[in-house]
Amino acid sequence: MTKGILGKKIGMTQVFAENGDVIPVTVIEVTPNVVLQKKTVENDGYEAIQLGFDDQKANRVIKPEKGHAEKANTAPKRFVKEIRNVDLATFEVGQEVKADTFNVGDVVDVTGTSKGKGFQGAIKRHNQSRGPMSHGSRYHRRPGSMGPVAPNRVFKGKALPGRMGGEQITVQNLEIVKVDTDRNLLLVKGNVPGAKKSYVTVKSAVKND
Repeated sequence: MTKGILGKKIGMTQVFAENGDVIPVTVIEVTPNVVLQKKTVENDGYEAIQLGFDDQKANRVIKPEKGHAEKANTAPKRFVKEIRNVDLATFEVGQEVKADTFNVGDVVDVTGTSKGKGFQGAIKRHNQSRGPMSHGSRYHRRPGSMGPVAPNRVFKGKALPGRMGGEQITVQNLEIVKVDTDRNLLLVKGNVPGAKKSYVTVKSAVKND
């Protein structure tokens, strides 16, 4: 069964293993999530729990959100996500999901929104190589050939300049190094997508054996 929790990326630091190795970790704040809704096959066609994280400002709440949260005896949340493939019997609406959901050594997938880089060229956006920068070369950082002459059009998928970043990214098979239940923190080995204070979803790894 899948375990999951919503959190906020605080930043990166490093911890020392018992053998003295330095482990780079990302600190994720997971203040208790609230189960806002249980989705069942009979009502919704699939099974899932809906988690809410981080209270919304009162002046930004709309009536449907307020009514939805009141059913779980909680305040409306800024970040709401569903976790599928869970044991519904172990959850109740209004229940809190805390950091102790995970244990040290668990392998997880972390999903977040990557940093937006704005409009970028083909070299930065698609990791293309540049041309010679001197000796009369007129090809430096351009996208290159637009394709063959015969179809007389540019094929879909051609790597061109454009907006970069700001996409949903999942980093798989990260190990949980430490679980701090007092401060509601998860320390995950390696880096996770997103800027500081951005929201992330931590779930059991799907490809972990």
